Amino acid sequence: MQNSVDVKPQQRHDVPRHKVQRVICSLCDTEQDVHQVCINCGVCMGKYFCETCKLFDDDISKQQYHCDGCGICRTGGRDNFFHCFKCGCCYSIMLKDCHPCVEGAMHHNCPVCFEFLFESTRDINVLPCGHTIHMDCLKEMQQHLQFFCPMCSKSVCDMSKVWEKLDEEVALTPMPESYQNKKIWILCNDCNATSEVPFHIVAQKCLNCNSYNTRQTRGCHTTDTCRQ
Repeated sequence: MQNSVDVKPQQRHDVPRHKVQRVICSLCDTEQDVHQVCINCGVCMGKYFCETCKLFDDDISKQQYHCDGCGICRTGGRDNFFHCFKCGCCYSIMLKDCHPCVEGAMHHNCPVCFEFLFESTRDINVLPCGHTIHMDCLKEMQQHLQFFCPMCSKSVCDMSKVWEKLDEEVALTPMPESYQNKKIWILCNDCNATSEVPFHIVAQKCLNCNSYNTRQTRGCHTTDTCRQ
């Protein structure tokens, strides 16, 4: 695979399968048009055969199928996946009618390992924001306490319990008197709302959705507030 991290760079290349017109039987060396069965010795060249992709495979346990929308063969069983034409890729049937559509969602590299997602055979997770990432890469992120999308910084899971803990920590950490009236402007990464909130050393809470997944955009907006 061209961008697979498991393949040495000098061995990465694209095979224009759709342009293949002739094949050679490895048993009888007969050159012939692309068929599943050799026209000379009758050997089956692959239990799975895709005439469009010119793909042969004897391991049918992978449940290969050809997706016309993707234009390639995929694994996992046709009944277990559907093609989203807006996202331009196949997703698990469990995500049908309940995933956020992002145009070309899988036509980019994984933001963690940089393998091209559209052609990857590893499990892929669709985040609540609609961006995609390898399942194992997401798990590795969470093991390092990273719970935000690498692409847009939105939360990748329900963080309400974490926000409750931060509420308690903020309440138990009073600011010095010189900072008690200081306010700053923040942008919420989860709901994209901007708010003017009291400055706190622990974290800043969005007034719109109560998320602490925020970032400071500018300091206090009035001279009187800045002097305090």
